[in-house]
Order: sequence, then structure tokens, then C-alpha cells
Amino acid sequence: MSGASAELSGRVIVITGASSGLGRAAAVELSTRGATVAVVGRNAERTRAVADRVGGFPFVADFDSLAAVRSLAEELLASYPRIDVLANNAGGLVSTRGLSADGHERTFQHNHLAPFLLTNLLLDRLTESAGRVISTASGANMFSRLDLDDLDWKRRAYAGGWLPYGTSKLETIMFIRELAQRTAGSGVDAYSFHPGFVATGFGADSALLKFGQFISRGSLGISPEQGAAPLIHLAAERDIASPSGTYFDGLKPDGRERKSASDAELCRRLWERSAEMVGLPA
Repeated sequence: MSGASAELSGRVIVITGASSGLGRAAAVELSTRGATVAVVGRNAERTRAVADRVGGFPFVADFDSLAAVRSLAEELLASYPRIDVLANNAGGLVSTRGLSADGHERTFQHNHLAPFLLTNLLLDRLTESAGRVISTASGANMFSRLDLDDLDWKRRAYAGGWLPYGTSKLETIMFIRELAQRTAGSGVDAYSFHPGFVATGFGADSALLKFGQFISRGSLGISPEQGAAPLIHLAAERDIASPSGTYFDGLKPDGRERKSASDAELCRRLWERSAEMVGLPA
């Protein structure tokens, strides 16, 4: 961690999934650089603890409920007259298929629908601030199976949650790419990134990951601080030397992705379908 500075003084950075893991690591580092960090998490106690550490304010929201996402957006808009960065980092892998409070497959809602809704609800404020949207994607997008007619995985094999997870991360890349198109010329830019496999509570109920941790004696994955590096870079740098919509693998632009991620028509259709599902105009 760097020492305290005023490098990001006056900038407001919202980080979801900031109560633990790489979100927490990013919140701590960005606060030491002078940013005001809005700490968003599902667990109230952990969220408050991180907010206390970074001198920010805790916002508790469970992305299993789209109503909670709407309430979160209202709280953020009431709290901050400007938002410079929205880091959509919350999400995870659900190993057994289940439905959210809104009736959607939970991995799909947590990783795609909820951040899609939150971003759109904050977009006017981000535009006023010439802000930036950063979303945590994954190299797991390479084993995705996108089907716009079955986004909730009602008809397909669930595969221990790994196919929905990989597909949700492809959707993240596509969402950011379409967002970049829709906000071109507005002052808003958008990026997604793969942090690497981070040793956090990710996929804690996955039998495959439990086995991997067993055979590696708990050493599977990089540290949260290492995983947070691209989020910190994308949040802190004023000018990113890559066009809006770029997907990064760590700090390297143009990460490996499925061909469908660059299909402009498919990105547009995913956006429109997502907007319909959360009750927003396309």
C-alpha cells in the first residue's frame, strides 16, 4: 500500500463488493490516495468495518433483490453530488441453481442484471461528473454459453454454476462494450477487466474449488491486493491508453474473450433484453 496522499482528493469512487476480497483491497488503497470511497457490501458488519477503515460511508445492499439495488442507487445519489467512478465488483458463483427474489437465476442477477440496473440508475450522475464505469469480468468468459432466450438457465445444464458464471462474465464484457457505444462523446468511459484467480471467498460452496484448495493446501490463487491492481489502476488513472469498452486481462488491454463479445448486434440485443428484465427503457 502507498502512503496517504491527495492524488485522488475530491474524487468519489463507488465500489460494490467492497466488504471483502479485492473490493476491500481496492477501497483501502484508493482511500490512501485521497479518494472518497463509498463502500457497498452485502454483509452489514463487514461493510461498516471497511467503511470505518477507509473513512467512507457504508451502503448495505443485497443484489439478490433488484428493489435493494434501486434503494442503493437512491442512497448514493442523495449522498454524492458527483460520482467519478462506479466499480461494479460485487458478484460470485452459485453452485446450485436457485432463484433471486425477482425470480431470476441468481448468478445471472448478481453478476449482470444488478450491476446493469445500478449503472443505468447512476448514469446521469456519472455523465455530469464525466465519470467512469469499471466492471470486474473474468477469463471464465471463455467457457460461456450465451442464449438470449434462456438467460435464467431454465433449460440448460447448470454444471455446478460454472457455465452460468462464465456466461455472466461474458455478459459483463458485452455490457461494458455496449455502454461505451451508448455513452460515446458524453465524457463517460467504461472498462472491464479480469483480475486473475484471487484467493478470496469466491465460490466457497463449489466442490471443484474446495478440491482445488485441498490439493493446493490453501495456496490456490493470487492475493486480493494483486487481484485489485487493475481495478485500482482503472479507477485512479485519469487517462487510460485504450479506448472505452476495452476488456483488460490484469493490466494488459485486449484480454482473451469469446468472439460474441465483439458482436455489436448481440451486445445491443443483450442490453435491450436486460433493460426489459429490470424495467428500464431500452
